[in-house]
Amino acid sequence: MELIERMKPALVGESIFDVGKIFEKLVRETSDEGSLAGTTVTAISGIELALWDAVGRALNTPICNLFGGKFRNEIRVYADCHAGDEYTPQSYAEKARAVVDKGYAAIKFDLDVPNPHTRDVSGPEYPYRWWHQPYNRTISSRERDFMEALVAATREAVGPDVMLAMDCHWKYNVNDALKLARALEGYDLLWLEDPVPPENVDALAKVSSGTSISICTGENLYRKHGYRELIEKQAADIVSPDVPKMGGLLEAKKVADQADTYYIPIAPHNVASPIGAVVAAHVCAAMSNFLVMEFHAMEVEWWDDLVEGGPVISDGFILLREDPGHGLVLNEDVARAHLKSGTTFFGER
Repeated sequence: MELIERMKPALVGESIFDVGKIFEKLVRETSDEGSLAGTTVTAISGIELALWDAVGRALNTPICNLFGGKFRNEIRVYADCHAGDEYTPQSYAEKARAVVDKGYAAIKFDLDVPNPHTRDVSGPEYPYRWWHQPYNRTISSRERDFMEALVAATREAVGPDVMLAMDCHWKYNVNDALKLARALEGYDLLWLEDPVPPENVDALAKVSSGTSISICTGENLYRKHGYRELIEKQAADIVSPDVPKMGGLLEAKKVADQADTYYIPIAPHNVASPIGAVVAAHVCAAMSNFLVMEFHAMEVEWWDDLVEGGPVISDGFILLREDPGHGLVLNEDVARAHLKSGTTFFGER
């Protein structure tokens, strides 16, 4: 909220219709706060999303119509799955079947989970949680076999028609990531996500060029400039911008258009509220190269209750309505009931 307050003087007196100008103005006004990436860009993104909603309501049209109209009325989402506290082939298979039974035809699981064969974790980090990792970024042959068993059980559980992706969270070195990818080539994965650390595009390109599995990345990048090298070097097969985080709708559309010149699909990362997810879905509808968008709140029972009018996801799709703007109304009572401890509701003091 401090960042939003910092930006307020730059907004006062501007027309809501000048979204592009306002975005550039905010980037320049907050250069001292780091408007190249990070929290500052995410705060600007939130303002940008709100402006597009205001423009849509003022013109009595859905947001997607402001970006050239829809290629599709339904936005397919994939469910990011977690198998509880167990990380076994059986738990993965059971969770996969349960999620597919809810109507999802696209799912994703993590591979960088506690592995019984990991050797480079010791002391207070053992047994470790999912965010811990071997510091040397290696995957032993036994670790790789365990990872393959997770994938094999999941694929067998859901059959060949379900889109199945796997995530590595930037954990591994190039050679071991390549060995892992090649071991998984027979399971018809939708993609292998973030197999190597995100700083080195050339390293990622080596992985992408060395396997038939599509490599996906992009959630840690910001603004259109952050994606330029990745796209121009064709270092990934699928690009995953986080729309409400990386700069907003207009920047995401620019990234998608640039990726489309290389025939690269877009599969947005998404950990947003129902409003953030639906706003992102509107710009996805206007992307010719959209593939699928993430849904990361399977375990948040009150997620749908944050907006009025029922769930926004049905049988694995966000159905775009013809209401002006994003068409949703925040349920403030639910939002207030789930405030993070120590925070206030939209800047209330």
